[in-house]
Amino acid sequence: MTTTPAIDLRSDTVTRPTDPMRAAMASAPVGDDQYGEDPTCNRLQARVAEMLGKEAALWMPSGTMANQVALRVLTRPGDEVIVSRECHAGWHETGGSAANAGVQLVEIGARGVFTVAEFEAAIKSRSMAVFPPSTLVEIENTHNRSGGIVFPQDEVERICASARRRGLASFLDGARLWNASIAGGRPEADLAAPFDLVAVSFSKGLGAPGGSMLAGPKDLIAAATRHRRMLGGAMRQVGIFAAAALHGLDHHRERLADDHANASLFAELLAASSAVEIDPASVQTNIVVFKLAPGAIDADALVARARGRGVLLNAFGGRAVRAVTHLDVSREQARRGAEVLLELLG
Repeated sequence: MTTTPAIDLRSDTVTRPTDPMRAAMASAPVGDDQYGEDPTCNRLQARVAEMLGKEAALWMPSGTMANQVALRVLTRPGDEVIVSRECHAGWHETGGSAANAGVQLVEIGARGVFTVAEFEAAIKSRSMAVFPPSTLVEIENTHNRSGGIVFPQDEVERICASARRRGLASFLDGARLWNASIAGGRPEADLAAPFDLVAVSFSKGLGAPGGSMLAGPKDLIAAATRHRRMLGGAMRQVGIFAAAALHGLDHHRERLADDHANASLFAELLAASSAVEIDPASVQTNIVVFKLAPGAIDADALVARARGRGVLLNAFGGRAVRAVTHLDVSREQARRGAEVLLELLG
């Protein structure tokens, strides 16, 4: 008996390594990364540093660890970090910002972005000892919970310039920076240039089984190496993972445009339903977040029913659902996934 594979739209982290990626992993030269002797990891670090226009880069097991290490490097316990509303650091890292770095986050803006005026208004005055010092601004690009939107680069540059003038550091959570680059037609180095530290991920759009990278000046990366070990992220023969990331950069980066087109198609089809609230024009990359109209079933019920029909999604609140296109979702599967939802919503 054969069964049709599920259309898995839960996340772009669910991809399986392709056969060529597995072959690259199997044949990768490896060494002990703690001694700086893994040649494949060293090659990946050098390549990503160059791609992001930074002096150095450091392998991290996960994007969450990259974000947490950046906080440890750029802040001190008791500091305040200014972030976008519903950022990954505040919503999807299990309170790590407080537990690991001892910082508090203040969310500003709307739909994943904020202006330089909103940023400057959020900075606490250092003349009042009762305030936590604002020492870091963090931008997430693309922004996950806001539907993969791209943070406007002109505003990024104004915010980071303002931060420098006021003595604040800047950090880019660029887990999906590859998507932002493809969507906006700008090199990753341009998008990363205004920031002190930048994180990117290989296990999402690029389809690798794991790994992220933190890039910045040599002194900050040296500090990050210590904090990575402190958090348990020091690994050994990571060339196996690094080979997958290198393969993803070579073969899966340009095709991200296909994921974006498939997400747009998915959103356009859903918009035909009166039970769905979504503006297809707002879909910029590979993430679609849509709301269920009053009177329609709730998100958990829709997700459960869709699973029964072989379409996997995530509820993003009581009446919001997220779908993510990726390497393992074809255009026909994106179309079929939307059609199943339309059938379920009546």
